[in-house]
Amino acid sequence: MVNYKSKKIFQGMTYCELQKHNSQNRIKLSPEDQKWLKENNYKNIRWENVISLYNQIQDFLVKYQVEDLTLEELFLQADHIGNKYLTEEEIQDFQQKLAKQLNEIAEEIDKQFPDTEIEIIDFSQNTKSKPRKKRNQKTYRTTKL
Repeated sequence: MVNYKSKKIFQGMTYCELQKHNSQNRIKLSPEDQKWLKENNYKNIRWENVISLYNQIQDFLVKYQVEDLTLEELFLQADHIGNKYLTEEEIQDFQQKLAKQLNEIAEEIDKQFPDTEIEIIDFSQNTKSKPRKKRNQKTYRTTKL
């Protein structure tokens, strides 16, 4: 006789819940990945197979998330992961050094490419030419010195 009181739990799910979770997430995979799982004998039966299928599906889903990230998001994610291993003091020290370097770079750019033209925006209502304007549209003119 089987003792049903000693149920195994994996990631907070019982065997049946894990099977259901695998079935729902397998549908989210691309057809190529679904075919790969089938060819490599990942099955949704027996406890060990269900767990290995769950892990492989999670790997595919994480891969999909990484593929959808922009380069900026990838750098932010890498920075976030790196910060897990640093203390608060090390993070603040790094942020201060980074801010200092960025200011030095900005100053060097200003030296290399000075902005010699001054632009003034005149928001007064007295403009020389009266263009046709739509209702509630403000006009202004720019003057270069």
